[in-house]
Amino acid sequence: MMVLAADIEGKIVGITDGDTLTVLRDLEQIKVRLAEIDTPEKAQPYGQRAKQSLSDMCFGRQARIEDKGHDRYGRTIGRVWCAGVDANAKQVQWGMAWVYDRYVTDRSLYALQDDARAARRGLWADADPVRPWEWRKAKKNKGS
Repeated sequence: MMVLAADIEGKIVGITDGDTLTVLRDLEQIKVRLAEIDTPEKAQPYGQRAKQSLSDMCFGRQARIEDKGHDRYGRTIGRVWCAGVDANAKQVQWGMAWVYDRYVTDRSLYALQDDARAARRGLWADADPVRPWEWRKAKKNKGS
């Protein structure tokens, strides 16, 4: 596989939550937000399981990140492959993440989400799981 100049390669040294990790490239730590997906917040049902899922898949492994820019918090947004496994797609396939409708460009993620929902995997075991962006909005509105 050809590595583009924009790709980041390194070892995963930290997992913040189900869709955020830290990669060590040379001596630089880079915080990466997985592109096109959104996992439950830590305080939501399945939030800790989504974090553990990403950790099991990526922590301590070599990774390649396709750099897709930066978010408003300065994190690199990327498609992440841990030891050759597409972590973004796996989180959706395992029912640990939603396809982030607002930012999705890879439409094939929807088929993985539909399969996870039909099989009631992960967060889809709940009758009516709350999307993380709706949960954050409700929490923000409570605070105002």
